[in-house]
Amino acid sequence: MIRRIDAYAYNNGLRAVSPLWKAGFAAVLFVLSYLAHPLVQAAVFVWMFVWIVGHARIPFRFYAALLAVALLFYAASLPALVLELDSTGGLYISETGLIRAAGLLTRTAACFATLAFLILTTPVSGLFQVLDKLRMPRLVIELMLITYRFIFLFADTAQELYQAQQARGGQSGFRGRIRDTAVLVGRLFAKTVQRYRGLAHGLASRGFTGDIRLSPLTGTGPAIPRAYLWEAILVLAALLALEGWFIWRDML
Repeated sequence: MIRRIDAYAYNNGLRAVSPLWKAGFAAVLFVLSYLAHPLVQAAVFVWMFVWIVGHARIPFRFYAALLAVALLFYAASLPALVLELDSTGGLYISETGLIRAAGLLTRTAACFATLAFLILTTPVSGLFQVLDKLRMPRLVIELMLITYRFIFLFADTAQELYQAQQARGGQSGFRGRIRDTAVLVGRLFAKTVQRYRGLAHGLASRGFTGDIRLSPLTGTGPAIPRAYLWEAILVLAALLALEGWFIWRDML
């Protein structure tokens, strides 16, 4: 899945929009999604669907699958949220727990949607440029870049070892799968370290001195289409106004 995310980040309808603008837009909506009333959070989730599937043209099925994976962690926490013990030791579903679970669902969905908007429309190189622009320590950026590269190296190595086992008749039957998977995990670490050393030697042979240089993020990048900009301003203002109304109502 990570390869498809990376592919969509480089090929989507909002690829030309400034990474700095998209990061700022997502940051504002993330804070709003975390703090706002559940109805505002639900509105943010729907609006992000319009941006991701409509404006960025990310396939609906892929976005839905990504959302389903994220909500699995929410589903795992549901029993602890909605189930309570009565005085006799029996379990029952509490009304307070259901309200709490519903509020957590809207918050989780809205926050995930804002993050999904950013990662599905902005390449990792653009995110690193934004971090560099925000004066993130260079060491932290370099560690993140190396870790990101290592994920692909690790995945490629695991895929190669798995295919090699299948070619030799492995990964068949329940016990065979358990045995072969244990062998794969053991060999995976050694093989990955070997490939990582090869990558390090290759960088050294090309004159790498330990300093990873990023291309500068000049200005604000390509302008966002005027229609999208006005949509962002007007809808965000409406969401803030709605949240203000909820706050004013609760204070009465």
